[in-house]
Amino acid sequence: MRCVIARFPFDLVKSDVQQSMKGIKPEPVTGESVTIGRRIYPVKQVGEVITGQDRRDFTAGEVTRALTRLGFTCHTAPVVGHAPVLTPLETASAQLGTAAVM
Repeated sequence: MRCVIARFPFDLVKSDVQQSMKGIKPEPVTGESVTIGRRIYPVKQVGEVITGQDRRDFTAGEVTRALTRLGFTCHTAPVVGHAPVLTPLETASAQLGTAAVM
């Protein structure tokens, strides 16, 4: 399949991408990711390997679109929830195992 990543055309084939990623250890996922085989890789890591370009030269969206068109399962960035901010009374009550009465 022909696709453009960072203004350069590439002819990508699913089996070639799988072969390129074989033996490469996945980095920790902090943003968008893709499942290749039984491993989950950050899309920027895969983009760097298959294009030979620096990660700063392309966006995660460009690589995600190309990998999705090839038939890979792509995942959005994990949502990081924020812990509720407790008042000092609520914190002390939680440590004692009782509910704060206001």
